[in-house]
Amino acid sequence: MNKETVASYLDLLEKSFIIFRLPSFSRNLRKEIATSRKLYFYDNGIRNMLINNFNPLDLRQDRGALWENFLVSERRKRNEYIAYLHNAYFWRTSEGQEIDYVEDAGGKLSAFEFKWNATRSAKMPRAFAEAYPGAEWSVVHPENFEEFLAGSIPSPIF
Repeated sequence: MNKETVASYLDLLEKSFIIFRLPSFSRNLRKEIATSRKLYFYDNGIRNMLINNFNPLDLRQDRGALWENFLVSERRKRNEYIAYLHNAYFWRTSEGQEIDYVEDAGGKLSAFEFKWNATRSAKMPRAFAEAYPGAEWSVVHPENFEEFLAGSIPSPIF
């Protein structure tokens, strides 16, 4: 398939509310990747159907990707529901440092790393911490994800 056909299919899936794109976050730092996007499904069930995998989580090799897709899509739905004005991104450098999800709300950055295993440690990438020193950092895992999805909900900005 050529590039234009793939882009056309992705556009159709996006307009049908099957998938959505998450752009990369960059404030023009040389090593930040600014042109890529990640694709997420609004519903993990459709994703599972397309890859024909309905196995339980403990048998899945893609549980981290499922977890990330679930959190990003549900956070997006929550933010739309409460009319939370923000911009959502992921962040990555050419060296491979990455943050799964970044929200920019009125200039305030909040960065989130998603881990299926609550015991795995994660820390804010050094390049992000140096470039955005006031950014908040959180690790979201099965023991605290409810706070990420429905916890302290900011007031809508109208």
